[in-house]
Amino acid sequence: MLIPFLIPFVIAIFLSVNMGGSGTGPAFSAAYGSNVIKKSLIPGLFGLMVFTGAIVGGEETAKTIGKGLLDPQLMSFSVVSAILLAVAVSLLIANLFGIPQSTSQSTVMAVTAPAIYFNSLNTDKLLFEILPTWFIMPIVAFALAFFIGKYIYKPIRKRGYTISKKVNDSYLLKGLIVIMSLYVAFSIGTNNVANAAGPLSSMACNELMVSQNRYLQVMILATLIVAPSFSIGSSIFGDKILQNTGKEIVLFGRIEAVIIAFISASLLLSASLIKGIPTSLVQLNVGAIIGIGVAKLGFRNIFRKTEVDRFFVMWIIAPMVSFGLSLLFIYLLDIMGLIDL
Repeated sequence: MLIPFLIPFVIAIFLSVNMGGSGTGPAFSAAYGSNVIKKSLIPGLFGLMVFTGAIVGGEETAKTIGKGLLDPQLMSFSVVSAILLAVAVSLLIANLFGIPQSTSQSTVMAVTAPAIYFNSLNTDKLLFEILPTWFIMPIVAFALAFFIGKYIYKPIRKRGYTISKKVNDSYLLKGLIVIMSLYVAFSIGTNNVANAAGPLSSMACNELMVSQNRYLQVMILATLIVAPSFSIGSSIFGDKILQNTGKEIVLFGRIEAVIIAFISASLLLSASLIKGIPTSLVQLNVGAIIGIGVAKLGFRNIFRKTEVDRFFVMWIIAPMVSFGLSLLFIYLLDIMGLIDL
């Protein structure tokens, strides 16, 4: 029993490494892009805040992934292994291309596949809570960033405050940027750690015959295994993703960096705490970046001068790959008689 029980945890660690790489860009691209933090410090700070966020505010999102879409009684060794492996492979592809990807969307689609296969999908949760949030949140991030950029930031900029050397080099502003990056990482912890910890927790409750009433305690133990791997992933994959999101999309001013980080983190945190909705931070982050960029450069220039279109393509492909792989793995395991439900 021990080896089958450990397999999903090993896959979850592999997945968490990939999530750490994918999440580094949205968390620290603003600080890195505005040159106020050393790249070598990012993995450690990122991992610490992700862990804290998962412990403090990750319960609701873990419940959504672990119990909200698929009957938790179906979360066996084999099913959870198939889900986590499918997500890990799709995210690995995105990381190798250096494109920050939505772990949450890939995970939701990977869980949806066996839910459909076993005719156990909670369609209300998926269609009326999760999917609308995915579409609305990035638009809100864009709109908030555009409004702040056009009607608050630009007037301040015209008066010369944003280009003032005294303002930009002040320790207060630099500290605020770092705090915002830590805030983003904390928000990631409340949302993305659940992508691995949620299925693991339901599986552990089933296989160890622990009451679902003790789900929180089991989730905390799963988090203690999963969360530290985010820092490892940040070290391995973070460099290329930081370059793409921090340097290539738009040249940040330091005040802009604070705006981008605050908007994306606040929206993600609200999705985690209010409804426990697995949400794409990378899309919130890029939505805010584009909003600021459009306010500065206009629609035509921001899309002509950046590689945003490449991001959109990968955002469509990765969840589809995750769904397809998960469905394929479940089918193969089923015909091999390895799914015991």
